[in-house]
Amino acid sequence: MDGGVLVLAATPIGRPDDAPPRLARELAEADVVAAEDTRRLKRLCADLGVTVGGRVVSYFEGNEASRTGSLVDALEAGERVLLVTDAGMPSVSDPGYRLVAAAVERGLPVTAVPGPSAVLTALAVSGLPVDRFCFEGFLPRKAGERARRLASLADEPRTMVFFEAPHRTGAALTAMAEAFGGERPGAVCRELTKTHEEVRRAGLADLAAWAGDGVRGEVTIVVAGATGGGDVPTDPASLAALVAEAEAAGLTRKDAILDVARRAGLPKREVYDAVHKKP
Repeated sequence: MDGGVLVLAATPIGRPDDAPPRLARELAEADVVAAEDTRRLKRLCADLGVTVGGRVVSYFEGNEASRTGSLVDALEAGERVLLVTDAGMPSVSDPGYRLVAAAVERGLPVTAVPGPSAVLTALAVSGLPVDRFCFEGFLPRKAGERARRLASLADEPRTMVFFEAPHRTGAALTAMAEAFGGERPGAVCRELTKTHEEVRRAGLADLAAWAGDGVRGEVTIVVAGATGGGDVPTDPASLAALVAEAEAAGLTRKDAILDVARRAGLPKREVYDAVHKKP
C-alpha cells in the first residue's frame, strides 16, 4: 500500500462560519483525525454539520511526543491523517511541528487546508506596516527571560507579532515599553472575529496602562519595528546630549536612553556607554 498523507487543517479562530470549505470534507474523509482537544472538535463538527468518518485521537502538548510515532505509522500504512488544533493553523504555537518533521523525515507527503490565522488577521487590522514582519510566538513567562528576549528584539526593523495570555498581557506590554520605548506604536487585538472583537492602537506605554486593569479573551499583540536613525547624530557626545535633552523633558534616564537608541537606530548599550563612559 502506498504511503498516506498528513493534512494540516486550519480551524476558525472565532466564528465557525469562517471555516474553509474543504475542512468539512477532510473531517468526513480522513482515516484518522488528530485533535488538540477532542471536545472542541466535537463542537466544531456540530457547527459544521459534519460527522467524522475515521477514528479520533487526541494530540496535544502532553502526549505529542508519545503519539507522534503511531500517527507516522498510520501514514506509512497508507492512511490519511488530519491534524486540527483549537484555532488557526496547526504547528503555529500549537502541536504539529513534531509530527510534520517526522513525516518529512520518512519522505511522507504533507499538505494543508489553508484558512484562518490570528497572526495574519492581527497584522492586517493593526494599521502597522505589513511589507515585512516576523512572528515571535509567546514570550517567556519569567520576567528576566522575557526582558532578555525583548532586548534582543529592540533593533528588529520588521513589524513583530506576539501571542500572549490575557492575564500576562499587561506585564508583557510594560516590558515591551521598557525594551522598545513607550512611544513605539503597537496594537492589541483581542477576540478577533468574535462578538467582542477589539483592536486597540496606541503607543506601548499607553497600551500597558490600558491593560493594567486586566484583559480578557484571546490576545495577539502587534508592534512596529525599529526605525532607522535618519538625521539623528550617532557620535557619543551627540548621543549623550540627546539623552540629557530627553531627561530634561521628563523621561527617566533609562527611558531616555531607550528613546534615543530607538531614534538613532542603535543598540541601547551603545547609547548607555555614550552617557556613562567618560571621554
